[in-house]
Amino acid sequence: MHYEFDFTSVVAHWPLLLQGAWTTVQLSFLATLLGFVLGAACAVASGSRHRWLRALIGGYIEVIRNTPLLTQCYFLIFGLSSVGATVPIMTGAVLALVINIGAYTCEIVRAGLESIHHGQIEAAHCLGLSSRQVLWHVVLQPAVERVWPALTSQFVLMMLASSILSSVGAEELLGVANRVQSDTFRNFEVFLVLWLLYLALSWLMRAGFWLLGQAVFTRRRKLGTPL
Repeated sequence: MHYEFDFTSVVAHWPLLLQGAWTTVQLSFLATLLGFVLGAACAVASGSRHRWLRALIGGYIEVIRNTPLLTQCYFLIFGLSSVGATVPIMTGAVLALVINIGAYTCEIVRAGLESIHHGQIEAAHCLGLSSRQVLWHVVLQPAVERVWPALTSQFVLMMLASSILSSVGAEELLGVANRVQSDTFRNFEVFLVLWLLYLALSWLMRAGFWLLGQAVFTRRRKLGTPL
């Protein structure tokens, strides 16, 4: 079978593809920031003395981790609208990503919290640190530092998984690529470019997390421990 490659028509749509890539970056940034805050808060709350709070966090994690992201998107965008709670597509897309990544972040951060030896906490209290100072400096920061590579991988996977948001009408990278493909009928060329764009976004995202880790975790950098 003879196939003639033609990237001319695909390249002509580069402003549209860059717009889709920028939308993916924006979705990923918001979901990463808000999802990390939600996940870290849930991880801390999972160690609460209150049984009802631990049960609530556990139920949230089980529901989210055992249902597809696409189903969660459909529920938030289309399901809620059927009962009168209309949610704009992009708002619902961000909300779905935040709720989804928050559950996975919670489990990763919780593993980091459990790695902190109880003797360190007791020593910090003996030195006169307040409970808030102990939580921030002795527990949370070292815990996040230990699981930073796992968090990086999870957030990159979330960025790649955001491609399914095109199924609910979000104009992110895959959604735009589908429009370009329907206009040009150059399936191979369009999806090859799409593959390269996602690869570039993954590399940039990992590099960004590495630089952030170098800036935030100064103790690890001084010790020469790789992130």
